[in-house]
Amino acid sequence: MKAPRNRAVRSAVHRHDHLSKQGLLERAFTFAFRGLVYAQIWEDPAVDLEALAVTPDCHIVQIASGGCNVLSYLTANPRAITAVDLNTAHIALNKLKLIAARELPDYAAFHRFFARANSKDNIAAYKRYVRPHLDEPTRRYWEGRDMIGRPRIGGFAKGVYKRGLLGNFIGAAHFIAKLNGVDPKVMLAANSMQEQREIFDREIAPVFDKGFIKWLTDQPASLFGLGIPPSQYEALAGDNKMAVVLRERLEKLACDFDLKDNYFAMQAFGRGYGDSPSASLPPYLQEANYADIVARVDRVEVRHANFVEYLREMPDASLDRYVLLDAQDWMTDEILTNLWAEITRTAKPDARVLFRTAGVETILPGRVPEAILARWTYRAEDSLDYTKRDRSSIYGGVHLYVLGDAA
Repeated sequence: MKAPRNRAVRSAVHRHDHLSKQGLLERAFTFAFRGLVYAQIWEDPAVDLEALAVTPDCHIVQIASGGCNVLSYLTANPRAITAVDLNTAHIALNKLKLIAARELPDYAAFHRFFARANSKDNIAAYKRYVRPHLDEPTRRYWEGRDMIGRPRIGGFAKGVYKRGLLGNFIGAAHFIAKLNGVDPKVMLAANSMQEQREIFDREIAPVFDKGFIKWLTDQPASLFGLGIPPSQYEALAGDNKMAVVLRERLEKLACDFDLKDNYFAMQAFGRGYGDSPSASLPPYLQEANYADIVARVDRVEVRHANFVEYLREMPDASLDRYVLLDAQDWMTDEILTNLWAEITRTAKPDARVLFRTAGVETILPGRVPEAILARWTYRAEDSLDYTKRDRSSIYGGVHLYVLGDAA
């Protein structure tokens, strides 16, 4: 990322003197966050689509992240999607997915590229079908090398979901679990939700009682691989030890949903999507949605931009849906206020804002001025339901605000 956009990231994450312990942690996080973080986004699109209630006239503005939900939202037939991100790797991944959807010859090739993501045939398909249609910065990114010298596009021949900050974090978690005598893949042997519970209680839960795990997870830097900056670490932990919080979140992932229907759990415990023809997949990778994705892919615009900067370019009352992921957890009160002032100015009647938080509660009251927040209705009961049903299970809260809605 280049200035001035890089300053936007720093201003959100850097809150302490650069030589203080917290300041050093914040700068270490910024360094770690420069490359690919999420090869797969960790917000459940099934919950999102229900909460957003997308209609054919909707213009959605969202943080791009790994692009899974950008394409998955196309299944709801919106008029337009603008995906913004400050991470150049995420911009390149989104553009790769969009061009691949449009140019690969059939569903089998698209599925192999992004659902399997571990075949040399993907490299040949990239060179023949995708590469000629990429813009120069995107092509340069994918044909460049990562921090340890591997060709980035080569990830699609060797398991791209094992790469990136999150993929490396999951790999490290598997390694540490094995050192403690547990292979997380044991969860995949479950044939029922009852067996999921039994395996989790017997094999996985005791790992969080280990002294080393308690010490390790007490270090904020240990969760950088989840894309969690120091400020969000504090919100996630709350009054509890981090090992307790992580065990609870992993328990929900492992036990509250049938593994056959939860591709997030497959990624966490198996480091990829399932092999069977009926394996759970994000909506954009499901064969039933393929034709719609291809037909609508040109409705997506991907921009290397700050969310607020983009909104400032837009006219009053011009946008319908806003998806902020968990980015607000990083923000100061001043940044939050600027963001919500622009959301409110650009929002059409009945516009919806969806976001997630590391902690349980919505973070807006007391931080965004009441004159702005009073124009929105917080759907508290619905938000609790969405949180309960979010299969990714890593967030404390999923929150929906509706402009001028008293329902």
